[in-house]
Amino acid sequence: MENFDIIVIGGGPGGLAASIKASENTKVLLIERENKLGGILKQCIHDGFGVTKFKEKLSGPEYANREIEKLKKTNVTVLKNTFVTNITSENNEVIVTFANENGVNKAKGKKLILATGCRERTSKQISIHGTNPTGVMTAGQAQYYINILGKMPCKEVVILGSGDIGLIMARRLTLEGAHVKGVYEVKSTPSGLSRNIAQCLTDFNIPLYLSHTVTRVFGKDRLEAIEVAKVDNKMNPIKGSEEIIKCDSLILSVGLIPENELAKEINVPLNRFTKGPDVDQTFETLVNNVYSCGNAMHVNDLADYVSESGEIAANDASKLLNNKRDLKPVKFDSHFGYVVPSFIDFHKSTEKMTFYFRARDEYKDKTLLIKQKGEVLLKRRYSHLRPPEMEKILLTVKNNDEIEFILEDTK
Repeated sequence: MENFDIIVIGGGPGGLAASIKASENTKVLLIERENKLGGILKQCIHDGFGVTKFKEKLSGPEYANREIEKLKKTNVTVLKNTFVTNITSENNEVIVTFANENGVNKAKGKKLILATGCRERTSKQISIHGTNPTGVMTAGQAQYYINILGKMPCKEVVILGSGDIGLIMARRLTLEGAHVKGVYEVKSTPSGLSRNIAQCLTDFNIPLYLSHTVTRVFGKDRLEAIEVAKVDNKMNPIKGSEEIIKCDSLILSVGLIPENELAKEINVPLNRFTKGPDVDQTFETLVNNVYSCGNAMHVNDLADYVSESGEIAANDASKLLNNKRDLKPVKFDSHFGYVVPSFIDFHKSTEKMTFYFRARDEYKDKTLLIKQKGEVLLKRRYSHLRPPEMEKILLTVKNNDEIEFILEDTK
């Protein structure tokens, strides 16, 4: 069993950034289950990546390749086509059991960084009634068919959910000759970024139907049609509003879930709002020496932010300290969907900490107040806040006490 300072699980943008950063001072092992590094970036051929990190627009593969080239210049040990089967903790160290073409092996690490990403919700998770014909797939699956395999999976398409991958695939399928009959969203507002609504739907005259959902699918071997219906303000289908639409494919863009099965194995507490681990300002979880970053921690809008979180986690993990912890909660009012991190550790630096948050609903003319013991640490005005658009702030805290995020009407 080989010993490492840091073991990183996941070779997407978060894991790549964490491995590169950690390798500056420590011995690092990077484990990736696929045969190529890059994670989801490999199939995201549209641009828009790297604007924050590289100050230019890149495609997903271009972004990933820049990080992979950096990784090649380090001494990081990389295991691809390798599956982690078990993680245990022993004497404040982690033991990772993994399987690949060389059999089952183990590695020991002083610190563990989980960069396992997220997965898409499926038709079973949203309870669509009917049979299980070919043609019902997630947006990511459709993207893989076209961009990686070079195969056209459909001709007459309905998309359920207005998440960003679904919007991007509406445009991609149209460019490849498919007929996208519409994008149906159960909420009363779109779930994707405003720029994707404009560039992927409006520019291609693809209709968006809000407050609608798919209630049934029809077809034995191949999808033949779907039933859509309007929903009320509780998202329940309205009787009598049903409509049958003929199509050969239903593409689902109904949300992402952080992958945290490995985190659960070592009893890492998960946050009920993000579905990722509770973390402090360096993204260390509530289990000492175990860190989380990127979409495993919370679903990010930008790969740039995923990389950033990997670097923050690796920077702290590289110190190889086992300090006692002094955790104080980060609270927020009902206007917020979530705030990350959910704790501040006052045994660590509280200078220029990075916070991410999402609004619970759409709001106009709001003022963000961050308070500690009644004192306002930060005040910032927002003309418009939307749940799909994550916000980022830097904050310095000096007093050892909990803080609270509050949204008020701008006066």
